[in-house]
Amino acid sequence: MSVIHKWPGQPAAGLDEDLLIARAVDLLPQLRTQRAATYANRAIIPETMDVIRRSGLQRLFQPGRFGGAQAPIGACIDVLIPTAGGCPSTAWCLAQYIMHNYMLARWPAAAQEAIWGQDPTALIAGIIIPKLGRAEKVDGGYRVTGRWPFVSGVIGSDWCLVATTVKRDTGREDERYFMIPTAEVDVEDTWHAIGLQGSGSHDISLHDHFVPDAMSLSIDALKTGPSPGAALNTAAIYRLPVHMTFGILLASPLIGMAEAMFETFLEDSRERRSLMTNLETATYGTEQMLVGEVSAALQAAEALLRADAAEIAAFAASGRELTPLERSNYRSNGSYAGKLVREAAQAVWDLAGARGAYDDNPIATYYQDIAVASRHTTMNLRVNATEHGRARLRLPLTSNSL
Repeated sequence: MSVIHKWPGQPAAGLDEDLLIARAVDLLPQLRTQRAATYANRAIIPETMDVIRRSGLQRLFQPGRFGGAQAPIGACIDVLIPTAGGCPSTAWCLAQYIMHNYMLARWPAAAQEAIWGQDPTALIAGIIIPKLGRAEKVDGGYRVTGRWPFVSGVIGSDWCLVATTVKRDTGREDERYFMIPTAEVDVEDTWHAIGLQGSGSHDISLHDHFVPDAMSLSIDALKTGPSPGAALNTAAIYRLPVHMTFGILLASPLIGMAEAMFETFLEDSRERRSLMTNLETATYGTEQMLVGEVSAALQAAEALLRADAAEIAAFAASGRELTPLERSNYRSNGSYAGKLVREAAQAVWDLAGARGAYDDNPIATYYQDIAVASRHTTMNLRVNATEHGRARLRLPLTSNSL
């Protein structure tokens, strides 16, 4: 069996990778206790938000010069699996906060100072769908207009990241990202979902909103091109293309949800009897086979993420620029891990039988959370595998983010 939760030794004195992993594991019981309140609230409750902020988990990839752990990419696996086992919605939002902190490290120094210099524990929500917004270049910055859905964790966050297109004088459209205080965006109450109800993934909108130049960044700085933040944050992790890592980041909480779902089933199955025969269902060979397959699938998904994270860390240390084949491979593998998790969750829900239909059955609620989380574009295997397939066939990539 693979080790699902990596328990560190004695926590270090500062904010580092091992300390944050230990805190994530320690938070699991509390997150599980607060899960029902979070789901009823349709957003992370203030008590949990305060715990996340004080824990520093969102600072996993934050540069050390602001007190962050600047941990390697693989550390998110060990943070997000246990937190998702405690509360899937909280873990899903935490993944966004970690991701957007990682992106902010590429921004100009003025943006980093405006956010982390004022509050190093800042929580950044956001959404990256450029076609839903537009920005016009004006003196000193941009005027941004748009409406974006699925902004997980926006309730209680400090800043929002949005993406838009910008039309140049040449007629070409570029993609740019903007950091905006959450207090300045309009949050639309739209998140009425069948799963991840506590993520508060509402729509947000802006109309002709001014954003200074320093709070904006071209997508090129998040791919293979140089970024303004590279000269400031010199650790290896900040030399990597950002978007290719999203599959690892978002498949990790899926694994945590499925592990918790599976463990719930295994606990129940010790005393579970068939309604039709009154026999212990654990004695059925068909059930034993499916249990073995689920176990293998979840271990395989996690092993794939860990192997990719280790390779990515080696590439970062070498300083070599990654090829389109390599970048698309990691994105595709993340979505394939998600596929393994979805199939494992389906098998567990099938094993639960008719009892899985009850809305107060944790197996059913985990299943719904996984179903919703796996709708994210990074978990869309058809899209991401097709892109990698193009690279394998020596065709150019079509994804602007890779």
